[in-house]
Amino acid sequence: MWNYSEKVVDHYRNPRNVGSIENADAIGEAGSLSCGDMLKLYLKVDKNGIITDAKFQTFGCGSAVASSSILTEMVIGKHIDEARKITNKQIVEALGGLPPEKMHCSVMGHEALEAAIANYYNEEITINTDEELVCNCFGITKSFLENEIKINNLKTVEEVINYTKAGGACGRCQGKIKEVLESVNKPEIKEEKLTKTQMIIKINNIIEKYLSPELRKDGGDIELIDVEDNKIKVKLSGRCQACNRSQLTLTHFVEATLRDHIDKNIEIIQV
Repeated sequence: MWNYSEKVVDHYRNPRNVGSIENADAIGEAGSLSCGDMLKLYLKVDKNGIITDAKFQTFGCGSAVASSSILTEMVIGKHIDEARKITNKQIVEALGGLPPEKMHCSVMGHEALEAAIANYYNEEITINTDEELVCNCFGITKSFLENEIKINNLKTVEEVINYTKAGGACGRCQGKIKEVLESVNKPEIKEEKLTKTQMIIKINNIIEKYLSPELRKDGGDIELIDVEDNKIKVKLSGRCQACNRSQLTLTHFVEATLRDHIDKNIEIIQV
């Protein structure tokens, strides 16, 4: 048996703002009957953009009713742009928490609110039919999962099931869900910036290995003079120094080579 907060129980037993609004300024839907939960949200907005009334119709469990009920209380009196900032986490906090297995109810509320606001602004919600489906049972796409994993800091397949229902039916997509989790939560590898000494050593190695051997074939050469951040000062010698194509050599050969091996932002300056 799940433990519900007093607020969840109160909003389930005494739901606020149940019903519909005739000539509503915004209507949003989320969920589906096939998923077991569905919410339709109605908003009335005045000329100043303030939400003056909100009502809902829902089909689902007690948590779905409670989430929908408290959401209407949260948006009434707010400017519609302010209401847009409400997250599913805030819905859960306003309810004093939800059992992990019922977190998807708060997500459904957030989705319905987003849909209603998009409807108010006549924003078209496009559905990419070519988008990769992860969970066929509930029609949940990879991009939707990635977004929910990031927003809610989800770490396990079980948490994904609780928040989105994906993987909670036949379970065959749980391997794919794990792959998406690993991809989103993959730690970023930040390259440490080279010190000036390290940069000089690396540039000289590239000069000796790649640049000088090629320039010497035409009777020229190159020498590193100084390094200032990504600005590399070099000096051409021999035939390269007097060549009328020396600038092309610097940009198309020297600079390009250093960018490939060290940093794409390197800039070559001839002295």
